Amino acid sequence: FPDFVRPLQPGEEGAVDALLNHSFSGPAEAHLVQLLRDTGDMAGEMVLPLGEDIIGYYALSRMHAPNGWLNLAPVAIHPDHQRRGHGRRMLGQLTSWAKAAGQWVVVLGEPAFYTRCGFDHDRAAALISPYPITHTLLAGPGEDLPELTLQYPKPFEAL
Repeated sequence: FPDFVRPLQPGEEGAVDALLNHSFSGPAEAHLVQLLRDTGDMAGEMVLPLGEDIIGYYALSRMHAPNGWLNLAPVAIHPDHQRRGHGRRMLGQLTSWAKAAGQWVVVLGEPAFYTRCGFDHDRAAALISPYPITHTLLAGPGEDLPELTLQYPKPFEAL
């Protein structure tokens, strides 16, 4: 069984790149992560280790607006370890932290999966986004429906 989710350690970037390339069948997400690092938009990177391997990963980047909000992307679980609850457990810890810390986290993805992880599709309904609001979900404090415009970091424009 995997260890606890923990921050990425120096020297593990190559393992994360390999995981992203394998999980997404191409370099786009690994390139996005590198751009987020290079531009200073990366707020944090978490990994799910299994022995010497990294089988899970997620990145949190700083949204340009609203100020202080974070964006979750990309998220990956190695294909050999999917459908075992590892992603749900990894992201469930993140959404619990977001609520407890009063931190807003936005994700663009499959609503059925991210809802099971603690993100709320309905709370994102009033947001204005350059991406489909039908696939935008939100985790954070309270129960309100924020009516704000989302501005993602520039590296997302390359996707």
